[in-house]
Amino acid sequence: MTPTNLNIEQLVKLCISGNQSAQLEIYNRYYKAMYNTSLRIVKNSFEAEDIMQDSFLLAFTKLKSLKDVKIFGAWLKRIVINNSIYHYKKNNKNPEVPLDDILYKVEDSNDGIDSSYEFATIKAREILNTMKTLKDNYRIALTLNLIEGYDYEEISEIMNISNANCRTTISRAKESLRQKLLVAI
Repeated sequence: MTPTNLNIEQLVKLCISGNQSAQLEIYNRYYKAMYNTSLRIVKNSFEAEDIMQDSFLLAFTKLKSLKDVKIFGAWLKRIVINNSIYHYKKNNKNPEVPLDDILYKVEDSNDGIDSSYEFATIKAREILNTMKTLKDNYRIALTLNLIEGYDYEEISEIMNISNANCRTTISRAKESLRQKLLVAI
């Protein structure tokens, strides 16, 4: 059986035994999601790529410590989030001036795409772009909650804040996002 036909549990067991093609298959299945997760936190594509690579290396070296192979994806995502937050905090102590700002350009096209789809796509981009302008703790908390799907308890643990503070931060972040979106309209 080739690694592409195996489920994640079988691939993880092969990785533990040192099978490099199984490692490559796991990497291919997860790298895009892990890159996007990191990018939403650190806001730098090169840094997100480095963090993702480091996270995979760490995961493969610590694979034997994983108690339940069924939760590999969540375990890997947690490694990526923790590494991303660590790097983000480290870089914010000595912030650099970005050379380029990535701007999303929305072009009008009448190529048969449903207008409601276009509207939803534009709205989603607008929301994501507006989220980038939020205070850092607001942006990270909202990303973890709304995009990554973590609950308040998990977010408070990840961000090392109290549960009450987490709820307040997310509430204020949502209100700040709502206000900035109203101004943009």
